[in-house]
Amino acid sequence: MSELVAGIDVGGTFTDVVLFDAARGELVVAKVPSTPKNQSEGIVHGLQTVLPELTRLGKLVHGTTVATNTMLQANGAKVALVTTAGFRDVLEIGRTRRMLPSLYDTTFIRPPPLVPRPLRFEVAERLGVGGAVLTPLDIAGVERAAQAIREAGAESVAVCFLHSYADARHELRAKELIAKALPGAWITASAEVVPEFREYERFSTAVINAYLLPVMDRYMVGLSARLAAHGYRGSVFTMSSGGGIMDLDTARAIPVCTILSGPAGGVTAAIWMAKAASLRNVITCDMGGTSTDVCLIEDLKAASVNETAFAGYPIKGREVAISTVGAGGGSVAHVVAGGALQVGPRSAGAEPGPACYGRGGTEATVTDANVVLGRLGTRVLGGSIRPDRERAREAVAALAKKLGVASVEAMAEGIVRIAVAQMANAIREISIERGYDPSEFVLLAFGGAGPMHATQIADEIGMREILVPVLPGNLSALGLLASDQSYERVRTFLARLSTLDPKALAAALAEHERRGREELRQRGFADGAMRFRHALDMRYARQAFELTVDVPNGARSGAELRRLFLEAYARHYGRADAQGEIEIVNLRTTSVGVTGKPDLPPVRGAAPRLADAVKERRRFVAGGGEVEAAVYERERLPVDAAFDGPAIIEEDGATTVVLAGWRARRDATGNLRLSARH
Repeated sequence: MSELVAGIDVGGTFTDVVLFDAARGELVVAKVPSTPKNQSEGIVHGLQTVLPELTRLGKLVHGTTVATNTMLQANGAKVALVTTAGFRDVLEIGRTRRMLPSLYDTTFIRPPPLVPRPLRFEVAERLGVGGAVLTPLDIAGVERAAQAIREAGAESVAVCFLHSYADARHELRAKELIAKALPGAWITASAEVVPEFREYERFSTAVINAYLLPVMDRYMVGLSARLAAHGYRGSVFTMSSGGGIMDLDTARAIPVCTILSGPAGGVTAAIWMAKAASLRNVITCDMGGTSTDVCLIEDLKAASVNETAFAGYPIKGREVAISTVGAGGGSVAHVVAGGALQVGPRSAGAEPGPACYGRGGTEATVTDANVVLGRLGTRVLGGSIRPDRERAREAVAALAKKLGVASVEAMAEGIVRIAVAQMANAIREISIERGYDPSEFVLLAFGGAGPMHATQIADEIGMREILVPVLPGNLSALGLLASDQSYERVRTFLARLSTLDPKALAAALAEHERRGREELRQRGFADGAMRFRHALDMRYARQAFELTVDVPNGARSGAELRRLFLEAYARHYGRADAQGEIEIVNLRTTSVGVTGKPDLPPVRGAAPRLADAVKERRRFVAGGGEVEAAVYERERLPVDAAFDGPAIIEEDGATTVVLAGWRARRDATGNLRLSARH
């Protein structure tokens, strides 16, 4: 295999590329405008920017927003549902409660089921909770359902039977019959996606997977064909929502696992960077052109969840716990009912983009506001875009006129303050509201716009340290290259700790590990490059929902598992009942194939004196008034030469604004370390 590997993160505004040359130990980065109508065009363009001859490329890992955009834009496949007789309306009934975060939103309207009622078909079959056959599968009923699906014109089918997590035989047989009757149809069996109990969440996740399958399959096939046409002969890997990469076939089969594909790459990179900087606890702030993603990382481990809601639909499966707000560089500032100013969630995106890009955009965005404030200069963005200050000023001035704001600069600063408040609130939700003090964490700011707003966000929420890593504008793409392949296996295993058979638990986990080892071997991993992590979903008896507890090797007895659960429960909820009965619900095993990691480039090009790193002096607006600041070239900053804000640090892909009251320095690995002086 070639020693050239590439990571590509497709965002709503820009596509970021990182090429690593293992032979030379060099990283080459690029940022090009995204192509929303066909993401593969932007991917190939970005690749050819750093490597014109794709025949030399050995491996490609990418983070994609195809599944995300499909859900948000509601333009997935026409899906039919085949289910157990009597359970046709599970998707509509749900749990008769609102999905968070809409619990207290009086304007919330529950989205309609992705499968309308005429496309939900019942067949006679029934398994017991333990997997015993109570009613045999009605073969003729499945065939009649397939005929009706053909007549209805559905292109994708979700097969969701009761208790299929215990035994998938009926689902798999029905899938086989439907595939025979409907050649070319995309079919999802729920037990292949979520082999866990709780029929509503399992059904919902399977339907979402079916909804995404044709879209993702066509995208992946098209991307592979386009890459092949330009000479690429290697494999294509995709980032999963759980924080590991998966091969092309897995991504095509289970696209529901890619909804947080891009943001998860940023979290992986953040953990890698934090470890290199000797930090254990950080909060990420990944601000791109369309949105901002935040995640809490404690002891170098990202928070995770086993169930979430996306676009109002529940999804079951392990994901990195990322909170997203519609505040990015391209977020549009506009007037809402009552004359209030709102920033986002609508974005100018890549086409037409912010007004200052000169590509047809006329509405004021956060990027335009920063140009007006003098925080963003005229350095080329995305390889070809030079911000136009006059266009930005015209857009912000038009908004100021609507709101009766006399000063264009005051309007611009108001736009930025609202965006900062939204990002600070997102950080509060994942820290303060979960019992963490954000001042005990370091803010790790990246993305094209993250470093520009980092000191303002930190001031807003009381954080006192900031790390701006190397290559912040391309960090999510770099994280793709630092990610291992990982695959999770889940099995429902109901058992109380008081009567637990440790041998049965050990045997079940060993079987998970054996099957995981076989899968990794098929993917070319040697035994020495395999790692296995076990976790249990546990709860107090009679509780409705469970907590996932990591289980170290060897911990199999009821007493050990009780201790682990009580520690995790107390940490999560503040207290734990030491006497309560505890039960296991699910077993989880993550099989990891360890991949090679790129080397961070050494610090090069540093000037002998801090003054030699000054590019210019510029006035910018902060706190309602103008301040004069030195503008530094990041590549020229001497190691450990500290300087105080106000200051601006420019580099390809990002700009860091250091407000008054903050001190900055470049450390020995090239990171920017900012600390509050107040």
